[in-house]
Amino acid sequence: MSVPPCQAKAEFFRMLGHPLRIRVLELLRDGPMPVRDLLAEIEVEPSALSRQPTAPRRSGIVASAREAPAVVHGPAGGDAAADLPRAARRILTEMLSGQNAPLAELREAEVAAR
Repeated sequence: MSVPPCQAKAEFFRMLGHPLRIRVLELLRDGPMPVRDLLAEIEVEPSALSRQPTAPRRSGIVASAREAPAVVHGPAGGDAAADLPRAARRILTEMLSGQNAPLAELREAEVAAR
């Protein structure tokens, strides 16, 4: 039995639902990186990092390979995985920029009320 598209999408977004996974995807947007380089950039315990690529790897957006002596993670599926953090950044920028005007109006009203 196949999974309905909306359920598959929900599972996909749940898979992305951890800040460390998002950071890994951001770092991999320019290409594969050895785990040691990811650790240096993220500054987390190796055990914390080793758990995070599992879900994206199962989803097919991160690929891993052993290149002696290191494990290297990289984006899978072409540009789609690299575009995810960019798309999220654009959406958040638009959402947050829409909040600046009401915030400025509130601040102006507060100053005028003094």
